[in-house]
Amino acid sequence: MLIDTYDRVATDLRVSLTDRCNLRCTYCMPEEGLQWLAKPDLLSDDEIVRLVRIAVTQLGITEVRFTGGEPLLRPGLVSIVEQCAALEPRPKMSLTTNGIGLKRTAAALKAAGLDRVNVSLDTLRPDVFKTLTRRDRHHDVLAGLEAARDAGLTPVKVNTVLMPGLNDDEAPDLLAWAVDNAYELRFIEQMPLDAQHGWKRDGMITAGDILQSLRTRFDLTPEGQDERGSAPAERWLVGGGPHRVGVIASVTRPFCRACDRTRLTADGQVRTCLFAREETDLRGALRSDAPDQEIARIWRLAMWGKKAGSGLDDPSFLQPDRPMSAIGG
Repeated sequence: MLIDTYDRVATDLRVSLTDRCNLRCTYCMPEEGLQWLAKPDLLSDDEIVRLVRIAVTQLGITEVRFTGGEPLLRPGLVSIVEQCAALEPRPKMSLTTNGIGLKRTAAALKAAGLDRVNVSLDTLRPDVFKTLTRRDRHHDVLAGLEAARDAGLTPVKVNTVLMPGLNDDEAPDLLAWAVDNAYELRFIEQMPLDAQHGWKRDGMITAGDILQSLRTRFDLTPEGQDERGSAPAERWLVGGGPHRVGVIASVTRPFCRACDRTRLTADGQVRTCLFAREETDLRGALRSDAPDQEIARIWRLAMWGKKAGSGLDDPSFLQPDRPMSAIGG
């Protein structure tokens, strides 16, 4: 079991498979100049599977989310999913992706055992997409979403960040589109995850702003805390249901007291929080032939030291010293 001093138990593992990405989203990374991890520093496919196995069989992990960077850039992704799906007990498995490569990989990932996907899409307008991501790939994301839905990687969740002056007027249009296409839309407050430290608390689009905009067109009914559990998204029924929309308010409505996550970076470090400044090395133990029990002990010790909160609700909060692409979303 992965328990901390605040009696929170981690059952959800986020695994970053690579720090690389084929987009350059303005709220995540600079257009050029990031120093990528050297290949020897990255965990191998076998090392990733071993750590997931330890987490599932010895530490009580029941859900695994593969992230990046962009996890579809990992050549061994399908094999990693297949091997993790064969574990006993079998964890629920999902993938967070920008969707660009999903059209060609969705069916194979479903066959390998992946349960569902989260796809990042911030706008319905190709020109705004190009401005936000610095790439002209909007059509590829839409095609990837359709492929994921058709392959049965459901519910397909769409993650959206609203940015002032760019797409902050699109919330109702995005929700109407998601309902029409049977996607579950989740708005995420912009977080301080950019490598250039351009995030500013003042002027950010808050959960309150998002809900106010949505209610100009939709009747929203709170789903309730019992349904939410430890999930980061507060959810509302759209027009009485069955469609839902979620808001992840990491900045204005922190949910740290219910956090059930542990994170593994692409280079084999345990992070107890996306915004933690401390990491615990598992790669070194793996490569020094430490037994599974020793790796599990190190992991437990790391989680025992997890802090009460992320610190995002503190106006003096400073951004993490690693960009999100190196940590895993």
